[in-house]
Amino acid sequence: MSALEKSMHLGRLPSRPPLPGSGGSQSGAKMRMGPGRKRDFSPVSWSQYFESMEDVEVENETGKDTFRVYKSGSEGPVLLLLHGGGHSALSWAVFTAAIISRVQCRIVALDLRGHGETKVKNSEDLSAETMAKDVGNVVEAMYGDLPPPIMLIGHSMGGAIAVHTASSNLVPSLLGLCMIDVVEGTAMDALNSMQNFLRGRPKTFKSLENAIEWSVKSGQIRNLESARVSMVGQVKQCEGITSPESSKSIVEGIIEEEEEDEEGSESVNKRKKEDDMETKKDHPYTWRIELAKTEKYWDGWFRGLSNLFLSCPIPKLLLLAGVDRLDKDLTIGQMQGKFQMQVLPQCGHAVHEDAPDKVAEAVATFLIRHRFAEPIGGFQCVFPGC
Repeated sequence: MSALEKSMHLGRLPSRPPLPGSGGSQSGAKMRMGPGRKRDFSPVSWSQYFESMEDVEVENETGKDTFRVYKSGSEGPVLLLLHGGGHSALSWAVFTAAIISRVQCRIVALDLRGHGETKVKNSEDLSAETMAKDVGNVVEAMYGDLPPPIMLIGHSMGGAIAVHTASSNLVPSLLGLCMIDVVEGTAMDALNSMQNFLRGRPKTFKSLENAIEWSVKSGQIRNLESARVSMVGQVKQCEGITSPESSKSIVEGIIEEEEEDEEGSESVNKRKKEDDMETKKDHPYTWRIELAKTEKYWDGWFRGLSNLFLSCPIPKLLLLAGVDRLDKDLTIGQMQGKFQMQVLPQCGHAVHEDAPDKVAEAVATFLIRHRFAEPIGGFQCVFPGC
């Protein structure tokens, strides 16, 4: 999941160098501009890729929660897309344009709680159980008692939530399940390295352009086209820029404590606060979600995931950035033909962003093979069955 999941080795090993522009879409050409041409890191609107946007209201005991969804398509099965931690529904933008041109389907890309533009009463509850219930509630709010056929597709943390949603039977019309670059074994092995990676990220950015440039040059997103639309959902303007009394240092990610018992500490703290405010003015964007604070939920997202995935009694697809991701349970399950698998090499962890066309081809082939959707535009299945 974005930086968090990258640190978990779910998609990339830290020692592996980034390969900018390795995505399968036309954006790869944009990444390989000739000498002297400056790459465009300006943000792009969601409306270039999705047809509409909607805020879905869900009633609960304490009031209403509002979930942001982006939609495209009018016929065929619904592909309900769940992003990785720290990302947002906008990470599916380029994939959406690619899949809509290949098969007849409807896209619903959801901002999970605590992410993107979704507003909930308790945004800090990111347990697998709560987020899976959210998915079921959004489906019910959008479609009532008779939802259309739905396929859940999730990347990293979103893949885990898709599996928890499916295994709990929270989507009654579920016809298929797809996990993208999330495997229990490698996720659990890397839990200890997450916080170190998060501490190594920039805390703030001077502008959206600066954030987009960092995401590409760091290898978090290797496809500039996708980064320009999806990074908008990962960062936000810093709060409290006009409140000098605030003692929180966004840059350092810590709370400065008053030390009034020490001589001269008052003036030192005053200078610290002033410096912090100057930093905020110079770097007005920060991450939308503090991933380090979600640590208590990490184990619950991934522990037991492989067996949960294998036990779901529906057609399943697993897309990986490398075959080294497979753990023992999935290796045995794959040999027994319990799911289809496709390895997409030369991608980072954000497979659907780095190679949206390849992921779209794999999903489209899966849908057509199971007669869930009809091809359009003369699309031909290109991947062999695994």
